[in-house]
Amino acid sequence: MLKPHEKHDQAIIKRAGRKHDDDGHGGAWKVAFADFCLALLSLFLVLWLIAAREQQAMKEIMMDALAGSRQGEGQGVMPEQKGGPRGSLIDRFPMPRNGMGDTRTEGKKENEGKPEQAKAKSDAEAKPKMSYQTPEDLLALSRALDKLSEEAGLKSNLQSVVTPHGLRVMLHDTDKQGMFVRGSAVPTDRFRKLLREMGPIFAQMENQMLIVGHTDSLQYVYTGFDGYSNWTLSANRAMSARAQLLAGSMNPESVLQVVGMADRAPLDTKNASAGVNRRIELLILTRGQADSIASMFGMTGQGQQGQDIEVGAPDTPTLQRLRDKLGLPAKKERAENAN
Repeated sequence: MLKPHEKHDQAIIKRAGRKHDDDGHGGAWKVAFADFCLALLSLFLVLWLIAAREQQAMKEIMMDALAGSRQGEGQGVMPEQKGGPRGSLIDRFPMPRNGMGDTRTEGKKENEGKPEQAKAKSDAEAKPKMSYQTPEDLLALSRALDKLSEEAGLKSNLQSVVTPHGLRVMLHDTDKQGMFVRGSAVPTDRFRKLLREMGPIFAQMENQMLIVGHTDSLQYVYTGFDGYSNWTLSANRAMSARAQLLAGSMNPESVLQVVGMADRAPLDTKNASAGVNRRIELLILTRGQADSIASMFGMTGQGQQGQDIEVGAPDTPTLQRLRDKLGLPAKKERAENAN
């Protein structure tokens, strides 16, 4: 214990805490700087991905141009999908080409490297073929196609009617769902899936078909004769539909003719831009009608050409029933219009 006179000799030392300049902000600026660096890095990454995708899109466009594609002709509506750079998200589907060689090798080339499609095609060829000649047979085929369209969510986009010449199947646009990307021959995902699912059904039939493309009456900006027009668009869409059916294992010989009709045969004559006018028609022909068309072009190997074959005018009552089914007004006769 210290004596009283020793207490005055003790030194009391106080350590003052050192005040830092950043005590007012703490470490918050470091967190903010790290967030800024992370955001900047993310921005650079996004820009790099966009640039890479645009370069890939340009390569595809150049390849299409070298292959003779006329997709970009004219100054009208160009293919575009929402959600990305112009044209960068559009899938390209190669069109099958039927050269001077044997057409039976076409399906084999298309399925090369695709074991699932090759297997589906071989299974379809192994099953017995169906011949749809009577109205009852054609109606059964119509119901099968209706079921597929309902399962694909395109029930309101498919209409069919039995005619004296066969089954007329129409796949058309509606206000809610289109068959193709506007202004292009690129099918939408649902339509592409539906066509491929129709392939196995058509692979089982002996009938031949016509594939006809139709557009609305809206015109492209460039109206020159050498520009991209509704004639080109309708023909390209018909060829695109054929390609998807073949990808679904349909026999290439099932297609008798591919036609582009532009806007010459509208179903809704009062509304030029109606969705029902933008359509693909699959005309499943009876044997007699197929032979009639084949003989018209001098094709050989199509049975008895020109014998016991009737080629008449379009069936007006059947066409009217189709218009009633679609809820469209009747088309007036020329005699009434003349008066």
